[in-house]
Amino acid sequence: MAVGERGWLARLPVRGCRGRLARSPLAVGERRPSALLPVRGRPAKVAWGLVAVLVVACVTLGLVLSGPGTPPAVAAPRPLVVQADSTPVSLQVLADRAQAAVDGSPSLRKGTHVQSWSMGMSEDAPPITLPEERVVRWRADGSHTELVVATDPRHPGRPVLTDAGGAVADGHVITRRTYPPSWSDAPPESPPPHDAARLRAYLREAAHLRAAPTTPELLDAVELLLDHWTLGARESAALARLLADTEGLRPAGQVTDRLGRRGQAYVYEGHGLRRMLVMDPVTGAVLGLESVFARAEPVYGVKAGDVMSYSAWMR
Repeated sequence: MAVGERGWLARLPVRGCRGRLARSPLAVGERRPSALLPVRGRPAKVAWGLVAVLVVACVTLGLVLSGPGTPPAVAAPRPLVVQADSTPVSLQVLADRAQAAVDGSPSLRKGTHVQSWSMGMSEDAPPITLPEERVVRWRADGSHTELVVATDPRHPGRPVLTDAGGAVADGHVITRRTYPPSWSDAPPESPPPHDAARLRAYLREAAHLRAAPTTPELLDAVELLLDHWTLGARESAALARLLADTEGLRPAGQVTDRLGRRGQAYVYEGHGLRRMLVMDPVTGAVLGLESVFARAEPVYGVKAGDVMSYSAWMR
């Protein structure tokens, strides 16, 4: 999602975030039990005239299913917190570690398994956040399947807000699709290179940028890449090296991501947002990306410190 001026707020999609404990991918057609964990969703368009109705429906159903003393499961994650006594690791050091860890495995794989939370906003309704899990698997013949599940692992068993008719049960399948064979030699459909310079050019083409990407544009392109590919060790090392040469990403220290994984945080601040990239401290793999509002947007009911979006990728 590109970070632009104020006008982009009205166009924000609703997405979803991932849970806390990683587990095996969903098989296509499988319903996610509420105790299990989720995957990230592709952006879903929200009919904002219905948002107020949906919020009321979610609150009502939450009280029915969870009892009057339990808050409804309208997902609104708190920002990740950097461990106070942790030592920041520079991206140069992390890139060196990632290169040293390359031994040919794991390998690059097309497809993704991602959990996400994303906020949708409107001028005439409160902001809502949709938690989703998304699994995309490609077959040898070029066809692929996509499964999107509404789920919030922080509140198993409680209702989840969707844009398709109000509150639904945790684990509800939003979409399950099979796509016919298709091939492309253009990014992001073509395999990403495992050389930092070529990867930068690849991301620029994937994001349809005319000039060298700014840091926010590069982070958007990284998100686009990880929504198409599960990187192997060599590609993760190349991406870590590319990020080490990126201006404005400062090391912040250790965090525990929303899948319970330990990572190193790298923060970029600008355009009213604080963006935190979470990376594996040994392999350099990108674990997650969080965007937090650095200032309030009263017209949209947004406060400084609210999480705009969060994605967590896993193999």
